[in-house]
Amino acid sequence: MIYAVSPVGTAEYNDLGIVEYKGKKLWMVTFLTKVPGFKDLEKIYADPKSGLPVTVERFIDWPLSQEYIIEEYDPEHNSQVNRRYVKNKLTNEYKFHSEKGPYYNAILLPFYLRGMKDLHLEWKMVVRVPEEFTVTLSEIEDVKVKDKMVKAYHFTGEPTKFDIWISRDSARVPVIIKGSSYSMIMQSHTPGKDEDGRLRDFMRHFKSKAEE
Repeated sequence: MIYAVSPVGTAEYNDLGIVEYKGKKLWMVTFLTKVPGFKDLEKIYADPKSGLPVTVERFIDWPLSQEYIIEEYDPEHNSQVNRRYVKNKLTNEYKFHSEKGPYYNAILLPFYLRGMKDLHLEWKMVVRVPEEFTVTLSEIEDVKVKDKMVKAYHFTGEPTKFDIWISRDSARVPVIIKGSSYSMIMQSHTPGKDEDGRLRDFMRHFKSKAEE
C-alpha cells in the first residue's frame, strides 16, 4: 500500500508474508516513511495467528544523524521494552508493563481492525501503544480516496486523537489514516504475500477469542 502523507511525503506498507526470524516463523511487514529531512524504515515481526508484535526494528535517518530503535514485545507477560541507539551506543531504554493486556504496534493497528468480526456502530476496543486508549467505530460513511468515493468504517481514538477509515468490503483496506499532525491517503494497493489468507485467519482468530 502506498500513501500520500500530508503536508509533504509518502509512506509505503509492504506485507512480506511469513519469514524465518531468530528461529521462529513470523509475519513480516515493512513501513517506510519519507518526508523532507526525515526517513523512517520499520521492520515489523508479528505472531502470524494473533498479529501481535514480537519485534520492531526502526532505522531513522535525520540530516545529520541516524538512530536505531528496537522494540521487543512479550504478549504473554503484557510487557514491552524499547531501546534507542545512536552510533551503536545505547542512549535510552524504556520498559512498559500492563496488568490489563498486551501491547500493540501503531503501524499494525489498522490490520487488527481489518480482522474484527461483527463490526457495528459504537463497537469498541481498548489498545496500548504503549499509552492506553479506546478505539471506537464511530461511523460508516463515504469518503473520497483519490478520485473515487469509498464506503468505509470510520474508527476514532480516545483520548489519543486519530482517525482511521477502512474500506467496507472484503479487502478491508485502510484508505485514510489521520493523526494530530499528519494525514495519509492511500494511492495504490497491491496485496502482499497471502494477505487475503492472513486476513481470513485473523478474522477466525478474533471470532474465537470473542467466544472464549
